[in-house]
Amino acid sequence: MIANRKKLVEFLEKERRKGKLIVFTNGCFDILHLGHLRCLEAAKALGDILVVGLNSDASVRRLKGKGRPVHGQNVRAAMLAGLRPVDHVVIFEEDTPVETIRAIKPHVHVKGGDYKPEDLPEKEAVEEGGGKIVIIPLVEGYSTTALIEKVRRESCKKKAPKSRKRRK
Repeated sequence: MIANRKKLVEFLEKERRKGKLIVFTNGCFDILHLGHLRCLEAAKALGDILVVGLNSDASVRRLKGKGRPVHGQNVRAAMLAGLRPVDHVVIFEEDTPVETIRAIKPHVHVKGGDYKPEDLPEKEAVEEGGGKIVIIPLVEGYSTTALIEKVRRESCKKKAPKSRKRRK
């Protein structure tokens, strides 16, 4: 389900009182791939409710540059919400999920293996809420940036003009 932050916080407070463990992860999820799916499956296995924080289009542009995101936030949110491990998707405008984490107060915050807990800007917010950070190993060979570059290289090869001999 795609939710706004305020309603999601209210729902999660009720679930927390029932003893449910809340897991949070976040990212741009610009082009979904196997690495994303495996990370989301591993995150879900750590608790009862998986909330995915999704960078807004403006946030992705600031973080990734011109030409990103490939898919708009509504498409990315719908794709994530349709995945079995994902319970809730919340879009955030900031460059980091700090404010969303402070509001949600997850028990567990999950990031991919390309991060170190001490380098995360949200580390303090997770710990303030009593949560812990878990790093999930990456699936080798899967990266949105690498995938986009591969598509661009292949596209350029196909567009390159073929040399022809001219007839006299």
